[in-house]
Amino acid sequence: MNFDILDEAYTRLRSTGPEFDDWLSNHGPMAAEALARHGHEHKIPKWLDGYSKRLEAAPRPSVMIDDWRAALGDARRLGDWLGWFDSELRDRPWTQVLQAWWPRLLPGIAAGATHGVIRVGHAVRVLREEGETAARVGELAHGLGYWAARWQPVPGATAPNGRLDAASAVASVPTIPRQVGGIRSRLAQLEDIDGWPQAQRALATSPDWEGLLRDVVNAAVRRYATHAHSEPVMLVHAATAPNAVLRALPSLPDDLWAPSAAAAWSASAAIHAAYASATSAPPARPAATAADAFDRAAQHGDEHVIKLADTALDTYAWTGDTQALAAVETAANLVDPL
Repeated sequence: MNFDILDEAYTRLRSTGPEFDDWLSNHGPMAAEALARHGHEHKIPKWLDGYSKRLEAAPRPSVMIDDWRAALGDARRLGDWLGWFDSELRDRPWTQVLQAWWPRLLPGIAAGATHGVIRVGHAVRVLREEGETAARVGELAHGLGYWAARWQPVPGATAPNGRLDAASAVASVPTIPRQVGGIRSRLAQLEDIDGWPQAQRALATSPDWEGLLRDVVNAAVRRYATHAHSEPVMLVHAATAPNAVLRALPSLPDDLWAPSAAAAWSASAAIHAAYASATSAPPARPAATAADAFDRAAQHGDEHVIKLADTALDTYAWTGDTQALAAVETAANLVDPL
């Protein structure tokens, strides 16, 4: 794996904004990190040639943020938030900035359809595991700034304290009555659904918060294989959002692990409620190996398929369950290629 190519991609993407076409999230840095992680870094430059044609220039800072609490969730100040975190990360180590801002941003985990936390999770993984470079710190600044600007709570978020395993808890999540429109209109329906708080509470907890998050990720990946046929793009995030939180945990103090796991579970459950098909379908035939599954995603080229494959391969490594590989094939079959 050559992460120098990833740094080149980060540098190339630095001038692009976290969003384009009004609300669509820029997946370039996340998909590039996943490609590099799985030994496909040589494909990144050509992939970016195609993907970057869709992107827009990053908004520039206009007014310094003097009250960060009031500015949270104000998308009009996206450029200001990007500038804020550029400054923060110039002055302090990235771990200190992450640990200071994580508890402030965590209640707004639904930001950008969870893309804020997902982008941060990818950036933290490469910083912690591959070392610090200016390009990687700059990517973390963009992820944190995007999360802050689009900060959005999960309606009716409730901490788990039940007895169900993750698969059963996911299966118990009620679906919203009107599965149309964008994520804001869909999530707004949650507070009026019978059983929404109870479904969140039903998940069993334990002192092993990493284990709980792995279980949530695994359940979401497996369910994707059978329930993604209505919304194969958006349901990806039911798995990738909690996995992003899981990837950040080792860089956070222990007292943030429990609230992080609870927020990740609520976000994942909300996406299941908003986007999972009400009926199941047979899973696709899985690839023979994990490497073959990721090859399939890389060849397909869609950013969501690549990101799902990245998380599904974690599930496969943890469990050996071939349904994780079937989820990758399901995504490749249902999502239009790039």
